[in-house]
Amino acid sequence: MNTDERRWGRSVLSALICVSLRLGLLLLTFFGGSIELAAAPPTFNKDVLPIFQKHCQVCHRTGEVAPMPLLTYQDARPWAKAIKAQVAARKMPPWFADPAYGHFQNESGLSEQEVRAIDSWVEAGAPEGEPKEKPAPIAWKDGWNIRPDAIFQMPDPYTVPAKGMLDYLYVVIPTGFTKDTWVTAAEIRPGAPSVVHHALAIVRPPGSEWLKEAKPFVPYMPRLADADSAGRSDPQSKPVDMSYELLAAYSPGMQAQRFDIDRSAKLIPAGSDIILQVHYSPNGKTTVPDQTRVGISLTEDAPPKRFYSAVAASANWTIAPGDANAEGRARLTFGEPVELVYVQPHMHVRGKDMTVRLTYPDGRSETILSVPHYEFQWQIVYYLAKPLALQQGTRVEVIAHWDNSANNPNNPDPTAVVKYGFQSSEEMLNANMGVIVEQ
Repeated sequence: MNTDERRWGRSVLSALICVSLRLGLLLLTFFGGSIELAAAPPTFNKDVLPIFQKHCQVCHRTGEVAPMPLLTYQDARPWAKAIKAQVAARKMPPWFADPAYGHFQNESGLSEQEVRAIDSWVEAGAPEGEPKEKPAPIAWKDGWNIRPDAIFQMPDPYTVPAKGMLDYLYVVIPTGFTKDTWVTAAEIRPGAPSVVHHALAIVRPPGSEWLKEAKPFVPYMPRLADADSAGRSDPQSKPVDMSYELLAAYSPGMQAQRFDIDRSAKLIPAGSDIILQVHYSPNGKTTVPDQTRVGISLTEDAPPKRFYSAVAASANWTIAPGDANAEGRARLTFGEPVELVYVQPHMHVRGKDMTVRLTYPDGRSETILSVPHYEFQWQIVYYLAKPLALQQGTRVEVIAHWDNSANNPNNPDPTAVVKYGFQSSEEMLNANMGVIVEQ
């Protein structure tokens, strides 16, 4: 073959290659999306496990409130279809703040991309994927999520009956602190999470008359009027007594509380007691022993700022039978400058929605939290993206609604006239807050 023939051959070959490439591109264009359809489906190890680590495992692990762990593929695979349904309905992970108002550092709602990844994974048969694609496991702590320097607990397990409605149980626990003590973090760990509806640890300062008839370490169920005398014996008329400080709280989904924010901490005055309040909800099946504990982390030095609990609350309302949109309002005006750290809406089973708004001394107002679909089962604390500095005279205004109709599946009695009360069959209207104040 001479030189001209070789050149001609190469030219023909190049032309054929170009035609093939163009034809291939034309076919891909004509059958648009064929590349997407051929892409490998999401796998648990590469695509889903990182989502679980970020949003789910804080509750879905051994010893926490969720009914099953989601740490491994073996944990998650049997629940794949149920996970898809809960995620698609936006029921899991629980997060109820309207994204149009405020930004929160603990936001746990899934993005649209994350929802699609879980959906596609399940639709593809929930494949596991390659082991090398797994992210490193999170080193979750067994038990305490803080490093407690002191632990206070009920002296003996309390046996929760299988059925019935129980009044709040109180246990007085002397701290033994001989000097003022500063707390940087606190956590309540129920011994039996399945029957502990909520628990509070409240600091009772020396000389207090609250629950004076209760003996240290002896479980006590007082009359309701006495039980609520810590700053609110008549919630319709008496102001909050700030000498009683909420140290820590527990309800499903709540995590340990930190107070070392912007150089702050909580104070336990020397000689104080911790009052442990526990509300039990029997499971209807078996008796269960519970021995709830409170752990606190301490700092030696007094901080320049003090972390307080505050609440905008009201009981000056009545919910009529069958009312599907009963409204209640509450307000609180700060008498000094504060930094607002978090807001936690609280109602009971008829709770429908809550909006929290700030009105500033110059007349401006803004909504900082809107929960359009309140869920009693999840008492979420909404931590602001960063503490919000508020001037003296700033007013917190709360607007909430209840559904006392038969259309509310959680409503125990649509025919009842509902007022303020402790039990879940009664109602509350609280916007609990954490604030920081200069010492």
